[in-house]
Amino acid sequence: MTDVLGVLVIARNGDRTEYYQDPKTYEGSYTESTALGAAESHQLGTFLRSVYMSSSSPSYIADMKTDLVDTHEVHVHAKAGGEGPVIFDSAIALLQGLFPPNPANKIVLANETTVIAPLGGYQYVPIETVEPGNDRSLEPWTDCPAFEQHISNVYASPEFKATAKAAGPFFGAVRDYVFGRPAVLENAWNIFDYVATELSHNKTYAHRLPPTLVEQARGFADYHENAIFSDKDVGGIGNLAGRTILHTVLSSLQRIAFNGDPLQFLLIETSYQPFISLFHMLEMTKENPELAAIPDYASALAFELRRGPAPEDRDFIRMKFKNGTSGEFETYHAFGHKTDIAATEFIYRIENYAITSQKQWAAACSSGLEDDWLHIGSQDAISSTVFSILAAVFLLGMFILSKFVKSARAKVQKSRIRLADDEVSQSHLPQSHYPNYGTLSNVGPGIVPF
Repeated sequence: MTDVLGVLVIARNGDRTEYYQDPKTYEGSYTESTALGAAESHQLGTFLRSVYMSSSSPSYIADMKTDLVDTHEVHVHAKAGGEGPVIFDSAIALLQGLFPPNPANKIVLANETTVIAPLGGYQYVPIETVEPGNDRSLEPWTDCPAFEQHISNVYASPEFKATAKAAGPFFGAVRDYVFGRPAVLENAWNIFDYVATELSHNKTYAHRLPPTLVEQARGFADYHENAIFSDKDVGGIGNLAGRTILHTVLSSLQRIAFNGDPLQFLLIETSYQPFISLFHMLEMTKENPELAAIPDYASALAFELRRGPAPEDRDFIRMKFKNGTSGEFETYHAFGHKTDIAATEFIYRIENYAITSQKQWAAACSSGLEDDWLHIGSQDAISSTVFSILAAVFLLGMFILSKFVKSARAKVQKSRIRLADDEVSQSHLPQSHYPNYGTLSNVGPGIVPF
């Protein structure tokens, strides 16, 4: 029996067409999948199957059904914002490699006819899309004023300005190959993404591009994205991409550890940003500075939950990272450890930085801004604020109306015609003539007054 109880995998999408991101807000443009991207993600799925679903692998998840998918044991989340359509396509391609068609995926009908699923037993694994409008765990950086301020602060920093000055010769040289796109360090992501995309898909462009230009573009894009999606403070706004996905990571590991929960494999298909933040938050970049960069297409970060060696009764977490489609998993350690970290310590050291709700995300995105209630990005929070205002207006209206009614009644009382002595108002009856409805002192024990 192997030591792996279950695993959570964060995977980046495969190749796609050019994807522009606004340098000031990170709002994205339209992009679509390519056949190359599907092949990359399928290859990653096949690789993950060989690691976790092959009985000959040292990381085999022994208690998991590996031939036909059990949707109680396997869950899949896919980011829907930004590159969402590409990410969804990548998730499907990965799952085709993870759970390939199997003729055993069949059904016998009442008339004893056997029907095999299409494509030789294709397995349909449900994918839960994570929409930014409802769940900010996979795209927390858009529509976030505090994060936009963080971007501005990065651009205004002395280090960024010095790097921009040093990068001047490169951006002067690349200007002729980006066709009107701003050739400045602030736009480094879009410069690299365009050059790399054209280099892969445009033969004429590939023959014309000077040597080393794409490597230099990649270097400045790595610097740019690492500066934007990291922070010196673990709980800082620069680590927002890691802080929101962290809640899913921790809760899933806890579910895997609980014997009564069937979950054993969780796939989160997403974009590159959370990788950078998590590498910094877990202090993996201190020993491995090469991780402070954009991961390649179809990269994967795995959190394996493992049994501790006897007589240890705790579970441990081992982290593995595979950058792109080449090579194997490499093991990395968190918080300066040289071996696997106890799951209890891992959760204790990082859980307080996780953003667990839309309300917490809204608060983080409003932090440090004036008129916080105007900057909340959560619909729930906005609704609560509007409701409070409307409730206050309603109560004020009721107060004014009650004053008006009381005044009107007083005027009617003054103008009332007095009748004969034996025809008096009910209000002048002796107290003894009132019906007795009881008092709080004689209310039965089963009734609790408000």
